Amino acid sequence: MANTREKIEAEYENIERVLADLPRPDSLKKLSSLELAGVAALIHNFYNGIENVFKQLVISKGLSIPQGPSWHIDLIEICVANQIISRTTSDMLKEYLSFRHFFSHAYSFDVDEERIAPLLERIKDVHKNLVKDISKALPKK
Repeated sequence: MANTREKIEAEYENIERVLADLPRPDSLKKLSSLELAGVAALIHNFYNGIENVFKQLVISKGLSIPQGPSWHIDLIEICVANQIISRTTSDMLKEYLSFRHFFSHAYSFDVDEERIAPLLERIKDVHKNLVKDISKALPKK
């Protein structure tokens, strides 16, 4: 069975594949509504991958995964409280969490360029901050 570090590295690989498939923000105007929905799905996948990493780290610290309707935000707060991520990274991620919620409950035709362009513009910086924070919290080999 894979250890925490191996599970997280596998999630990182998946997240990096998602990032590689994302278009540049300035190309969104050229995309069809179907293609925009695909980009939105990739942003959703990005955030889901991050949550999977958080869950692994929380479990590795002997903590419980939160339950209930606010579990997504509670998971972020547990990660801040346990120094898995910084408050700065937490603040950056909340925008992606909000989008994840929107995307999960919206119709694909509700996705538009104005909603996803800012997320695309910042996604690599968010990823960089996240990896930097988590590298400090990862269990040693």
